[in-house]
Amino acid sequence: MSNPTSTPHNRTINGRAPRSRFGHLAGQLWIQVIVAAVLGITLGMVAPDVAAKMAPLNEWFIGLIKMIVVPVIFCVMVTGIASMDNLRKAGRIGGKALGYFVVLSLLSMLIGLAVANIFRPGDGMNVDPSSLDTGAIPEGSTEVHASFTAFVSNLIPTNLLGAITSDNLLAALVVSVLFGVALNMSGEQGKPLVNGINALQAVVFRIVGWVMRLAPLGTFGALAAVVATNGAESLRQLGYLILLFTLTCVFYVLLVLGAVMRACGLSLFGLIRYLKTELLIALSTCSSEAVLPQLIKRLEDLGVGRPVVGIVIPSGFSFNLDGSAVYLTMAFLFLAQATNTDLSWQQQLVMVGIMMLTSKGTAGIAGGAFIILASTVSSIGTVPVAALALIVGIDRILNEGRVFINVLGNAVATIVIGKWEKDFDHEQAKELLSRKHHHPDHDEDSQPQAEVETATASQPDSARVH
Repeated sequence: MSNPTSTPHNRTINGRAPRSRFGHLAGQLWIQVIVAAVLGITLGMVAPDVAAKMAPLNEWFIGLIKMIVVPVIFCVMVTGIASMDNLRKAGRIGGKALGYFVVLSLLSMLIGLAVANIFRPGDGMNVDPSSLDTGAIPEGSTEVHASFTAFVSNLIPTNLLGAITSDNLLAALVVSVLFGVALNMSGEQGKPLVNGINALQAVVFRIVGWVMRLAPLGTFGALAAVVATNGAESLRQLGYLILLFTLTCVFYVLLVLGAVMRACGLSLFGLIRYLKTELLIALSTCSSEAVLPQLIKRLEDLGVGRPVVGIVIPSGFSFNLDGSAVYLTMAFLFLAQATNTDLSWQQQLVMVGIMMLTSKGTAGIAGGAFIILASTVSSIGTVPVAALALIVGIDRILNEGRVFINVLGNAVATIVIGKWEKDFDHEQAKELLSRKHHHPDHDEDSQPQAEVETATASQPDSARVH
């Protein structure tokens, strides 16, 4: 009698031939991103003229992501708030999140301040600001964005629907919260609209999946253009500051975020491994927004409740940019030291206070951290504005550490608030973070999506993990 395992039907998986290990790896997005990064760097070094023309690939990818970010935030926040048993929970989650953001942002700035004061990366440069070429400083970046009035003005959209279609992240957050609260209070009358937005969210996340498949092209274009434009000199110029900032970022991730994750009873390295694709894309494109939609989905899969994810992640990308906070204080003191500008500790604390405000008003602005730095230099007036020319050339390199901490820090913040709210499946998260080779692509290989959804739908509610 023939062995049933050798039949043609069983040599396929759900009608498809099994993929080789190489084919499986080649199909994973994070592998494609790494390959694209290597190719982009190689092209930038070998053929800089050609590589410089690849920049639009990254601009197009970021443009596609920005196209979908606000709809994702709107759908996730509205459905999260509308599904809550009571609005006190929304206020409680928001209050806890903002409190956590303020503490971590302040800690990040103080770490950057301490490192710059101890190691003094700008000492000995003795730069004369009048000799600097300020042509490379982006036009308008030195305008003061720090006023409270400007911050509140950014929160108020010109009209309700316009906030959902614009790229103003802060206005979108306000409208999403108002809409979610109104739907929650509408009861049965609002149920059809809630169901409609839930359906819209499924469509939006499908579009996100398509856009994310283009991430390798964005990575290739970004790194090819950067290497072609800056060349090897960009890696040597101001190398001590780059090295010091990189080591500070490593210190922050291992000690601060590592301690927070240990307090939650989870592995930081497991979380980094789980989010490897999102972190790689953020690093290569230098954009936190590039992974915001996918990050929301991944944290829900990890076991964090939708209301928590829906409130913490969108607000975190506006108010919890810890990597940018470390950069701001380090860069400001570097400029002061390089131009021999003495700053008292009182002036340094005033600078931290101003940056705590200004860093909340530039969400979604490309190169936002440099704009915050420039506007702070302009508003305080102690450091010559021309000194910004020292750092503008390496800002793209420093941005690598900023976006890594911004993305990872917001993922950690979501887990913290989820545990705090008891809206977090700890065992599910522990199991997922302990898998060394887990990736969403794995699910696509094992079972067609339609069959997965059918199987899930056929289970009783008690058998599903929420």
